[in-house]
Amino acid sequence: MSFDRRTRMEQMRSDDRSRDRRTRVVAIGLSAVVVAGLLGFGSYMLLEKSEAKEKTEESRAQDSKQTEEDRAKLAAEPIEDEKTWDAEKLTRDHVTTEVTYPMKPPVGGNHNPAWLNCDGVVYEKAVPDVNAVHALEHGAVWVTYNGKASESDVGTLASRVRSTPFSLMSPYEGQAGAIMLSAWGKQLTVDGADDPRVARFFATYVQGAQTPEPGAPCTGGVDG
Repeated sequence: MSFDRRTRMEQMRSDDRSRDRRTRVVAIGLSAVVVAGLLGFGSYMLLEKSEAKEKTEESRAQDSKQTEEDRAKLAAEPIEDEKTWDAEKLTRDHVTTEVTYPMKPPVGGNHNPAWLNCDGVVYEKAVPDVNAVHALEHGAVWVTYNGKASESDVGTLASRVRSTPFSLMSPYEGQAGAIMLSAWGKQLTVDGADDPRVARFFATYVQGAQTPEPGAPCTGGVDG
């Protein structure tokens, strides 16, 4: 009887060890499956992100190319009733005194050594001519308006300026037209923001060929 009990005990221990081994094998197998699944999912997600990034970069490149093509087409079109001053006759000395300009807003001439920040900046109040002219020298387009301009037009133009580096906007009560656009040696008067000449003016003169100092910054200056 004692022998039988020992035999049964040993058999039970053997069965327990077998179950433990099977449990470990199953656990290891499941772990391997989980790890393989995670690795596969991770690889899939990395591939998806990589493909999405490539598509985004390709889309941006196409958008940029399309934008440049559209800008080139607009810049090639004439701007009716645009006023032009001889760029060579517009002086460019740096002065620290006030300057009396022959046109309002001014499109060139002597100006303050500090340029007005013009990286898509919309100023709520009038800005000094002497600083704004320096921004024009760097290739900026300056949008100005008086009390005759509608709130809708002002808002539309402000959105355009905010999305356009090398442009700025401010009220200018001394000007003749409701809305005026100025660049170095160039100026245009329009009645509304929907005038197609607005887009042509931006396309032609934002960092355009008229810029006396191409490559000069529109940041790091003064804020009115």
